[in-house]
Amino acid sequence: MPPARKRLRSYDHDKVVAAVRAQFGHVRAAVDTLTPEQFALPTRLGDWTVRELSAHIAMVASLVVGYLERPEPETVDLALLDWPFATVTAQAKVDEDTRAFAAGPEIGDLFARTGRDLDAVLPGAPPARIVPMRFGGMRLGDFLVTRTVEMVVHTDDLADATGLEIPYDRQALAACTRLLADAIAVKAPGGSTEVRIPPYAVVQCVEGPRHTRGTPPNVVETDPLTWIRLATGRTTWADELAAATVRASGERADLGPLLPILG
Repeated sequence: MPPARKRLRSYDHDKVVAAVRAQFGHVRAAVDTLTPEQFALPTRLGDWTVRELSAHIAMVASLVVGYLERPEPETVDLALLDWPFATVTAQAKVDEDTRAFAAGPEIGDLFARTGRDLDAVLPGAPPARIVPMRFGGMRLGDFLVTRTVEMVVHTDDLADATGLEIPYDRQALAACTRLLADAIAVKAPGGSTEVRIPPYAVVQCVEGPRHTRGTPPNVVETDPLTWIRLATGRTTWADELAAATVRASGERADLGPLLPILG
């Protein structure tokens, strides 16, 4: 895991809470329209069907409620920028838990229950509260930022599998984009390359001569969803360059070897 570093930015807790609830609502509305045939469709996530994917979205949202019901840990073990690099260690357990979740109540019931629980516990929940998440103690405010990543990434997965047009809450998309942009600056620290993801994020990364003024010699620019797909392995650097959805200039602008970020 890359070494932990100082948090690069702060997040408005109330906006993040609203973003998690809003994006969950968008997914819930889409899931409520699915037929049994659509639930059986394949996804780009291994052998998960739309049913498993939908159950996973409900599960990762419900973790907020479950963790808040447990005793508060004494210490913070995981910083926000450690989380993207820790996820790869839990893939097998996440798959196991998702399948168990999908085998339970009807998916619509899972979303209805989770939505009620989120509405009940999130407003007023203090961001400094430590929750006992999968990798150790984490501040609730930070954990909720990770939920925007889960919500946005899997909204895109669901849209890809079903062909549905599912809205993205602007604040959820912004938080997700920013966290995954900051993560590449952790993975490849430096100041030689500027990564631009308008309108949400600009970060510098990659060792080499540091840019101080004027036009940077190494620039990467793309849109938020393309960046999110690159950072999570849903697409490849080469494919997006070929499609001209990524623009890269300079000898240190090849981010392909650094991607994906999220396991």
